Amino acid sequence: MSESLPIVEMAGISISFPGVKALDEVGLRLFPGEVHTLMGENGAGKSTLIKALTGVYKIDEGEIRIAGEPRRLGGTADAQSAGISTVYQEVNLCTNLTIGENVMLGHEVRGAAGINWRATHRAAGQTLKKLGLGHLNPKQALSTLPLAVQQLVAISRSMVAQCKVLILDEPTSSLDANEVEQLFTVIRSLRDQGVAILFVSHFLDQVYAISDRLTVLRNGRFEGEYRISDIDRAQLISKMIGKDIAALKSLDAKDSRRVRPDAEPLYSAKGIGRKGAIDATDIELHRGEVVGLAGLLGSGRTELARLIYGADRPDTGEVTLNGEQTEITTPAKALARRIAFSSENRRDEGIIRDLSVRENLVLAVQARRGWARPLPRREQDAIVEKYVSALGVRPADPERPIRLLSGGNQQKVLLGRWLATEPELLILDEPTRGIDVGAKAEIQEYVSVLADEGLSVLFISSEIEEVVRQSDRIIVLKDHRKIAELEGGQGVSADSIVTVIAEDGLGDASADAAVREEVTT
Repeated sequence: MSESLPIVEMAGISISFPGVKALDEVGLRLFPGEVHTLMGENGAGKSTLIKALTGVYKIDEGEIRIAGEPRRLGGTADAQSAGISTVYQEVNLCTNLTIGENVMLGHEVRGAAGINWRATHRAAGQTLKKLGLGHLNPKQALSTLPLAVQQLVAISRSMVAQCKVLILDEPTSSLDANEVEQLFTVIRSLRDQGVAILFVSHFLDQVYAISDRLTVLRNGRFEGEYRISDIDRAQLISKMIGKDIAALKSLDAKDSRRVRPDAEPLYSAKGIGRKGAIDATDIELHRGEVVGLAGLLGSGRTELARLIYGADRPDTGEVTLNGEQTEITTPAKALARRIAFSSENRRDEGIIRDLSVRENLVLAVQARRGWARPLPRREQDAIVEKYVSALGVRPADPERPIRLLSGGNQQKVLLGRWLATEPELLILDEPTRGIDVGAKAEIQEYVSVLADEGLSVLFISSEIEEVVRQSDRIIVLKDHRKIAELEGGQGVSADSIVTVIAEDGLGDASADAAVREEVTT
């Protein structure tokens, strides 16, 4: 790591949009030969700062210095000419072209007769080899490569442009463990070649595995720059969310669980199932209890939740709600019976992108009331004020289009939408997927508060550790069937749940290892 002059220095950067100050005197330093991670909650200003550095946004105040010289970046071309390249989460490549054509795009080798494709592919091969990708055939169609390798091709293209600063914006969100390590190998190689790398990720394990230094933003302000060895995870999260981490630690270390009352369950299903989706299953949900659904991808977690909510019609089983036998065969019937369901597909089944925060928040209440009877503005205001405040939605502007909010804040609005219906049973399917650690901690804490207040919560997450931390009782699913039901507490861990899954019908060490590998990836 170099302690010489930074290759990039951003000082006093401020950017405002109508009604909100996105960045307020923020600073960032990037040194050659370092991996520098930009940390902060969704909405902290990370994307805005990156767009300022890449010339997408003009700064209102402050200065950007590159290689010691002040620069005014009027667009992305200016940033590229200054040696700054970006690889985004969604790779911007041409899948109809070859690997070599993508690597050399805009830098093709030309001769008297135009582009010399043989020389162009040869140059692409040399670039790929420098990054440890010499096994790739430059003439192979890019479309045949998995996403992880396409990202490496995008990085290779940046190297052709002789970039001095490489920005990687959430590059690992869709990668498995082996693909992440392959990417990290390339990142370390570039670091050793003197490239300054700005890494953005909400995966703490990855941040600590790859970073030399990090900068923390909160609410558009600079919180600090730290060497990775000088700040532990609890301190980092505390810096990001602006409060002591004791609340999150108390969730992790909770000894006593909420005790399920002896009274009849709020919801009880005997043998509920649907052919091809989930085998006949018994499940009870009590007031004031968080019940987690744990299992690997394809185990039947979402399928069971959809049967409970009536999004899918069960083939078998009997359902009792508040002691009365009933049928819940549509979401409208579930909502009328005070059962709410927050889908894992936030983009397609959750938010309405072109509506405001206000309109998204009141949507479920309006649907239950009926479209012919518009919700009075004073009732809308009461709902919005209550849940924007309670859930910490930022920015707290109810008229702002929800598409302009970060993923974590969109998730908070969805949670508020369903809480506004005053449910007795709330089904949360992957409520913290794809959001930063700060927003995740806030949502986890709020779920516990809801259960303490008497709400029944069915909690689904692909992160088994999260299910263990949140749940008073855990139902384990595998291959579309229930295989175990465990009481929460100190005796249950992610490892013990993985063991239950592995030993069900397998009973050998290699199978157990295979399941553990699938969980970790």
